[in-house]
Amino acid sequence: MDSAHQSFDPRVGIAQQIAPNLRRILAPNPSPMTFRGTNTYLLGGSDLAIIDPGPDQLTQLRAIKAALQGTQKITHILITHSHLDHSPLARRLSADCGAPIFAYGRSDKGQSDRMKALIKSGYSGGGEGVDCEFTPDHTLKDGSKLAGPDWELEAIHTPGHFSNHLCFGWQEAAFTGDHIMGWASSMVSPPDGDMGDFIRSCETLLQRDWNVFYPGHGDIVQTPNARIRELLAHRAHRERSILAALSVEGRSIKEITKNVYRDTSDALLPAAERNVFAHLIDLCERQKAICDEPIRFESQFRSLTS
Repeated sequence: MDSAHQSFDPRVGIAQQIAPNLRRILAPNPSPMTFRGTNTYLLGGSDLAIIDPGPDQLTQLRAIKAALQGTQKITHILITHSHLDHSPLARRLSADCGAPIFAYGRSDKGQSDRMKALIKSGYSGGGEGVDCEFTPDHTLKDGSKLAGPDWELEAIHTPGHFSNHLCFGWQEAAFTGDHIMGWASSMVSPPDGDMGDFIRSCETLLQRDWNVFYPGHGDIVQTPNARIRELLAHRAHRERSILAALSVEGRSIKEITKNVYRDTSDALLPAAERNVFAHLIDLCERQKAICDEPIRFESQFRSLTS
């Protein structure tokens, strides 16, 4: 992490103006996975869209309500994806203010056939905490538009980090949830995450010339397209390292991970293993690696050639 992102440390629970008609509230849920906490965005001058209310904490609900000024009211609640640090407060906030909840769908919406098969085989360890009860009032398709008196958003389906993940385009900016962040690369952990989908979603975003990204965690991304290219290069480098760690006899995910993540602490190895698993699923789908079917975390993965 560079020093610019490390210095990001706004006050928790205080609405901070970060652009015309846009404020951000930092939720009180810091962790190794959430950095300083979840960013909740308030968009609009009169009728507000709340993007990612955050965890179901009374202090966060109070912070959002305290940010309302004069006759402002909440008219839309938007969810980028249904991990526990982004969506759970939506239902309580909706009940309090009467605004409907918009999202791509429930937590299993958008899953690839490969991930459905993985779940059916008994694997369910995504690792980041899924809001299993999440149900939006209205579902959005890729390209759906939502608008208030002084704002308009476009839903962009960006599966990869999570199957129901949406980014929201706002003029030449985007609210990118956990798909693109500046402080860290996005966690891709099967079966919730899908590496092939993640790469394709990055390529979809690259088709536009963005000015700024507002991520779910960490500071504003000031060079969006460059950051996407950087993340794609990072994934390509990791893929090459994983391929180099394979053998024709077969290796387990734990063996491959220890070879690839040599400087990673034992505490972080489980997350690294899930990331390696995501890459291996994608490599097998593209016939760059092989394993016995059905693919499982416990499978032995092999290279195609010695």
